[in-house]
Amino acid sequence: MNKSKAWTAETIAIGSELLLGGRMDTNSLFIADHLATCGVELRYKSIVGDELSDIVGVLKTAARRVRVVIITGGLGPTIDDLTREAVAQATGQRLSRRKTALDGMIARFAEWGRTPTKAQLRQAMIPAGGEVLTNPVGTAPGFALIWKDTFFAALPGVPREMEPMIQDGVLPRLQAWIGKHKGIPATPVIRRVLHTSGVPESIVDQRLEGLLPDGTAIQLGIYASPMEVMVSLTGPEKESGPVTIDRLFEDAKTRLGDIMYGEADETMESVVGRLLTDQHLTLALAESCTGGLIGHRLTQIPGSSAYVDRGVVSYSNRAKVELLGVSPDLLDRHGAVSAEVAAAMARGIRERSGVSVGLSVTGIAGPGGATKSKPVGLVYVGLDGGPGENLTKEFRFHGGDRSVIKQRSSQAALDVLRRWLITKGGG
Repeated sequence: MNKSKAWTAETIAIGSELLLGGRMDTNSLFIADHLATCGVELRYKSIVGDELSDIVGVLKTAARRVRVVIITGGLGPTIDDLTREAVAQATGQRLSRRKTALDGMIARFAEWGRTPTKAQLRQAMIPAGGEVLTNPVGTAPGFALIWKDTFFAALPGVPREMEPMIQDGVLPRLQAWIGKHKGIPATPVIRRVLHTSGVPESIVDQRLEGLLPDGTAIQLGIYASPMEVMVSLTGPEKESGPVTIDRLFEDAKTRLGDIMYGEADETMESVVGRLLTDQHLTLALAESCTGGLIGHRLTQIPGSSAYVDRGVVSYSNRAKVELLGVSPDLLDRHGAVSAEVAAAMARGIRERSGVSVGLSVTGIAGPGGATKSKPVGLVYVGLDGGPGENLTKEFRFHGGDRSVIKQRSSQAALDVLRRWLITKGGG
């Protein structure tokens, strides 16, 4: 084996829609994390359209420069799904219909009360020497193939199909293959992740200054997005000496304090849901500028019916009056986007639904509707937990379009609720 290429990988996302702006490639991030656990470093990410010659060319280039190639997309039944043909052509292998793949497809269609069409049966065509990878969610099987000491895996592009196939199909085979190369050890890498909210990247960086001692192989990453700043620690799985990734991870959590809301795959909505569940509290929502986004996020969590009672999208002033009992006089004096109205919305939804806590949000998402005193991005969050348990908070979001302001508003509102729940629970 060429030691310069071990152990490196390339992901290849196939689909013209990825080049034309119709869809984004998010699979490579998931794949990179899981390859690292095998000691494989992702060096290249490629995107190629639905042209057979282009796909073949990208595959051949990848095989020359890395040892592991993970392909996503192009395994469907339509005429532009050409991954099978491209891999066969690039490796010189013949395509043939594989019984394992065919039986799995027929069984899946039978579960749905359907019979596969002739076009769909194309999905059972696998390059010679390839091993079928079962798709536990969809109909298109994947395959793994070793050619000229390069490991190829082809998977569907749909993340909910691809992800379990990486975990249950690709990784065990890849680890076994790596284990056969005794002379070139792989160094598994682990990645620990923390999530923060409500502060800019500079504050996170300030709190973590000096976290890493000189000479450590562990790397610190700080990544800003519209809704949060994510922190990562990446390093060897097996460490020696006093500086370990676990110790640094705990130190980072202490330094970040209450701006940290979760770790690993936790989301703000899952953390809030756990806090509500632990305290046996119920929640009702009154949303204006977010248009139901907070409710959508919370109800994405399984079991959320235990704590989410209802949500009202009170977009107009009339809805605020009729559905939440907000005083018309209050709206006239302060305007719909105000701390006073946010407080009244939260109180109104809590009292009318009889829940433990009401949460409201009202703001100007833009691009219109702003004034000199109330610019685009001005948002108020209200929380009411009963007498003596109420608060409002003002936010001013900059540098985003309407969608981004709605997302950030929903995150801010959930963070207000999270902090209140921690205080209420004595955490």
